[in-house]
Amino acid sequence: MLAPRPWIRRGYAALLYLLAPLIWRRVWREQLPGRSRRERLGLIPPAGQGERTLWLHCASVGEVQAARPLIEALRQRWPGHRLVITTMTATGAERVLALAGNRRDSWDEGEVSHHFVPLDFPGAARRFVARLRPELAIFFETELWPNLLAACDRTGVPVAVVNGRLSSRAFRGYRRLRPLMAEALSHVAWLAAKSETDARRYADLGMAPARTNVVGSLKFDIGTDGEARKVSERLRTRLGSRPVWVAGSTHPGEDEQVLAAHVRLRERLPDALLVLVPRHPRRFDDVAARCRQAGLTLARRSRDQWPGDDTAVYLGDTMGELLALYGAADLAFVGGSLVPIGGHNLLEPAAQGIPVLTGPALANFEDVAEVMRGAGALVEVDDGETLAAELLRLFGDREERRRLAEAGREVVAANRGALARTLDGLEGLMQAE
Repeated sequence: MLAPRPWIRRGYAALLYLLAPLIWRRVWREQLPGRSRRERLGLIPPAGQGERTLWLHCASVGEVQAARPLIEALRQRWPGHRLVITTMTATGAERVLALAGNRRDSWDEGEVSHHFVPLDFPGAARRFVARLRPELAIFFETELWPNLLAACDRTGVPVAVVNGRLSSRAFRGYRRLRPLMAEALSHVAWLAAKSETDARRYADLGMAPARTNVVGSLKFDIGTDGEARKVSERLRTRLGSRPVWVAGSTHPGEDEQVLAAHVRLRERLPDALLVLVPRHPRRFDDVAARCRQAGLTLARRSRDQWPGDDTAVYLGDTMGELLALYGAADLAFVGGSLVPIGGHNLLEPAAQGIPVLTGPALANFEDVAEVMRGAGALVEVDDGETLAAELLRLFGDREERRRLAEAGREVVAANRGALARTLDGLEGLMQAE
């Protein structure tokens, strides 16, 4: 294990100041109407007198969605605390606000609120922690901000990294900064790693093994959203018996392959419907244009347009509805996997009994993919051409679809438990405070 070197963080801070104009320009776009960009400098309203706060940081919309079981569990375990969730991106913020707006269904007590995470300048980090005054700081997955971690430690706030993962790509990047990462990780009180591989990678960067536990992936503790299930059922009823597949969380360079596969599918199954859900809202209009360029008739969910019998593509251009759209399908392709993004959450459709297809780029979900592959619950394709071939095969084989659906459900059920182990570890930090 590398020894912490506090001086390395001062060099990191100096570099941040030099790059400040570029950094500020990058985050300028990540904003919500009516929200002050001063939050990026740690200028948030101070916590109220006697207010007890838990802080959970998630990078963006995918991490917020993956953390939902943890969010609900935190509210139930510590109902007297305010839960503050921070994100780096505006789409993540919108997802937090959507969850908070529905809290009457799941979160009967307490309060959930959102701030944008401050930029990792030393002053901004210190101001943010001093004003928030959390009893516990929880960083989700791979978010390691050296000055924020140090600010927590300096003020006596215990820090946990939960669902801790390091993809091979992220690990290679962090290894080039090992002294800085060792210093950052010296401020982490507890790491709840997803797997032995993740734990070893963190240890190589400087995380103390004595403060590390392998608890499994929180993604397997995915809940069944009652409201999403109702939406799925209504959608499926209206769509009738036509073949329906979802391509969720797609990226540039992937939409084209998905649309080409759908054109081929409709040559054999002319009533087949693709529900296409791009990953980023800013791409909705561009993807709609690509559908028209491909000669495919289009309906847009955001405009309350309903797919008719001749509609080829239903564009899911709304936020927070991917689970419901997956649940209305016969098959689900999970995007970010035909382009070098690293994949997205394979378990969202699997937990609902929807057969899962994916491309080869799965760096962000290596452990989940391995388990699903071993259980025969995953169909892997190389490109748009093989995606089309697998869609044709599966739509022609009802029994295989049923087998894949059951295998996916069983994988999720057999690997639950990380949430309970994570909560127990957080409880220990709260008691030791």
